[in-house]
Amino acid sequence: MELTYPIKRRKSRVVKIGDVIIGGGFPIAVQSMTTSDTRDVDATVNQIKALFESGCDIVRLSVLNHQAANQLKKIREQISQPLVADIHFQYKLALKAIKAGFDKIRINPGNIGAEWKVREVTKAAKDAGVPIRIGVNSGSLPKDVLEKYGHDDPRAFVEAALREVAILEDLDFGDVVISVKSTNTKTAFWAYHMLAEKCDYPLHIGITEAGTLDTGTVKSAVGIGAILMTGVGDTIRVSLSADPIHEARVARQILTSCQLRNDGVEVIACPTCGRCQIDMIPLAESIEAKTRNIKSPLKVAVMGCAVNGPGEAAAADVGIAGGAGKGILIKKGKIVKRVTEAELENTLLDEIESMTGEKADR
Repeated sequence: MELTYPIKRRKSRVVKIGDVIIGGGFPIAVQSMTTSDTRDVDATVNQIKALFESGCDIVRLSVLNHQAANQLKKIREQISQPLVADIHFQYKLALKAIKAGFDKIRINPGNIGAEWKVREVTKAAKDAGVPIRIGVNSGSLPKDVLEKYGHDDPRAFVEAALREVAILEDLDFGDVVISVKSTNTKTAFWAYHMLAEKCDYPLHIGITEAGTLDTGTVKSAVGIGAILMTGVGDTIRVSLSADPIHEARVARQILTSCQLRNDGVEVIACPTCGRCQIDMIPLAESIEAKTRNIKSPLKVAVMGCAVNGPGEAAAADVGIAGGAGKGILIKKGKIVKRVTEAELENTLLDEIESMTGEKADR
């Protein structure tokens, strides 16, 4: 009997964002954010479509001013998937986003002014069935909270978030998602866990301003992965100083590595050593790139030698192992074909296509 140790996920209330449901044990949704000028409708729509194609479940747009807000309806008309409007300070921008048919707004009630403004936004959101995300991060902590705790104390993030939530709760609004993103992975880890104990709202997980593609990927994988592995989290966004297409890809890889998502091709590959006698690293990179569009769950092994390769490939659904100008195709732990090194890639891609019924991007 195979032993499994599933992650016991925190119980959270359900929030519906368009046709995506987060919380309540539903699959963890992947989010990203556009970098285009929202006033440029064509550029923004094209980037949104690319983000959904790359694996996003939800896409967020910044709404800088009224010129941007006035374009939201045109953007909404061209996109059917869930869209979120990110707004600061100006309550009228939130009202325009709700009227344009956006599926969620990200706004902190405490920074949009008088109570009547908050009440107006909350009423519009409730009438339209639009949830609100409270977003606290390292750069938005209130002055009094900073003076009390400092920048890297998780209690500061939790207190700031719950203060914002209380404003909505006082207005009988509970369709809320919360994030407490720090640039410090340790701070974020404990902030999310403290918050998880104090409420049942769905939590949007992320490490804010994580960095460039390389360093930000590592930092996000460590921080987000650690939080998820303890059962906390309902939706994630990887924040990278890079093309946001990479954010969706890295987010899905994190979920796959945590065994919280099982779709698409997962390529496992050996790090190579002096025993490797084929050009294994470019081969693995090519197979990963050419199978990125396949949605069926499949674990694929690319191994570089005859010593450990066959045994390690047996842990995958299908794989190859090479040596001295030749190689083998392994399926479900059994050698099914012997081919030349030049034939390895196409032989594996052919088998992947046969097993999934989907075409690789050759």
